[in-house]
Amino acid sequence: MYYYDPNGQLPTSLPYHTDLEDYYDYERQLGSLFPSFGGGSMGPPFGPPSQGPGGGPPFGFPGQGQGGAPTAPPPSFVPTQQAQTFAVDPGSIRRCMFRYTYVWLRGPGQFWFYPTFVGRRSVSGFRWTGFNWVYFGISLRQIQSFTCF
Repeated sequence: MYYYDPNGQLPTSLPYHTDLEDYYDYERQLGSLFPSFGGGSMGPPFGPPSQGPGGGPPFGFPGQGQGGAPTAPPPSFVPTQQAQTFAVDPGSIRRCMFRYTYVWLRGPGQFWFYPTFVGRRSVSGFRWTGFNWVYFGISLRQIQSFTCF
């Protein structure tokens, strides 16, 4: 997003829109996978598509060989929490993409997660509810620690 400075300056990016950069990166990826999506010409989607191209699972990324929610539940145990971090780096959680990942949040909250996208400030994928996988996204600042299998 940009605003126009009446003093004749070039358009400048507004600082409060930087969190949307992850969304726009994701939208560009969807546009390359689903040409009908538009790749940036549409507003935010109201939910993930129920099927991807050809009736396959949604949100598969090229070269991954995997996509969509897992077809099986996560492991039945809760792993022990490792050292707590001050901040979660996108590179550290990127290695957990398309793997069962246990997440501990700052404050109460912990759950099984199956990440499918990692942005600069957020991660999205599928969260286990205890019965099924639901699409979910969260800011990296809310994650205290995680471990993946």
